[in-house]
Amino acid sequence: MSEFRIFFELGLQHILDYREGIDHILFVVAICAVYLAKDWKRIIILVTAFTIGHSITLALATLNVIRVNAELIEFMIPMTILLTCISNFYRREHEIVTKKIHINYLLALFFGLIHGLGFSSYLRSLLGKDQSIVSQLFAFNVGLEAGQLVIVAIFLVVTFIFVDLFGIARRDWRIAISAAAGGIAFMLMMEAKYW
Repeated sequence: MSEFRIFFELGLQHILDYREGIDHILFVVAICAVYLAKDWKRIIILVTAFTIGHSITLALATLNVIRVNAELIEFMIPMTILLTCISNFYRREHEIVTKKIHINYLLALFFGLIHGLGFSSYLRSLLGKDQSIVSQLFAFNVGLEAGQLVIVAIFLVVTFIFVDLFGIARRDWRIAISAAAGGIAFMLMMEAKYW
């Protein structure tokens, strides 16, 4: 098995493992909650912005360029989910449809920076003393992006069923999804209390 494939699969498993990757799954669902299936291009931009942020800090932390308090990051990750969910409550429907640039793009990029710090110590231990980690990081992040797109596809199908077929109001769907994801994020924050 090639090294690229190993790290690609590691990135894919990192996001799709519902036990270990629940924070990533919740974040992707939270940033997608304001959109419908027809908004798929905007969602891809969001997911890619998150991956870019995640990739930057993952690389910097893995290379020991920056060091972070792991307990603080474990607390901040569910906080990013909760903040995204809270911002979803205050979104106006006409802004979601008409605005070209959404605050969610910036949130996804910024919060991706925080999420990237959470996996760096594990990835660093896998890489060992290997100084040439560019290809491994690239493969991991491509796998991460692929996993996020799988979550997006599943979420959009479920959204289509409930909103387009069953006729649930877009606003009600957004609030229900955000409340559920925010509630789980709050519980994760309480488990990872930093104070």
